[in-house]
Amino acid sequence: MPVLRPMSDTEYATWSELSIKDYAAAKFESGEWAESESLALARKENSELLPLGLHTPDNHFFMITNAQAEAVGVLWFAVRHKFNAPIAYVYNVAVWPEHQRHGHASRALLALEEEVRSRGLSGIALHVFGHNKTAQALYAKLGYQPTNINLFKPVPADG
Repeated sequence: MPVLRPMSDTEYATWSELSIKDYAAAKFESGEWAESESLALARKENSELLPLGLHTPDNHFFMITNAQAEAVGVLWFAVRHKFNAPIAYVYNVAVWPEHQRHGHASRALLALEEEVRSRGLSGIALHVFGHNKTAQALYAKLGYQPTNINLFKPVPADG
């Protein structure tokens, strides 16, 4: 049974709005954006990355499915050039809260490896927020290696 199936236009419309809100919240939680501007900035980045939405060239959107072929999450990757070769850059992998902790994300990322092979891509890259320890543990378990690490320490003005 396929783990990934192409996303429909209706699914994209629903997911897109949720993903923008989630991204805005993550950027705020990470300290990169102020809460008051985070939603507008997330919408701006989304429109720049996906000017044609679901039909933006070199972007691939999938629903993650369970054993009953029900959608339990999403996976979005784009073909990019990194490490001197074309790769799949994962912009979003998410499992709906009620379906988390059942191995769906692991299965989706392993299925993505087959997509990558079939498209002649050389690897998979992604970004993970520093505060998302659960995702970091999953990626490490699946063999992903850090390529860059950015650190930040706030220094209060009043010492």
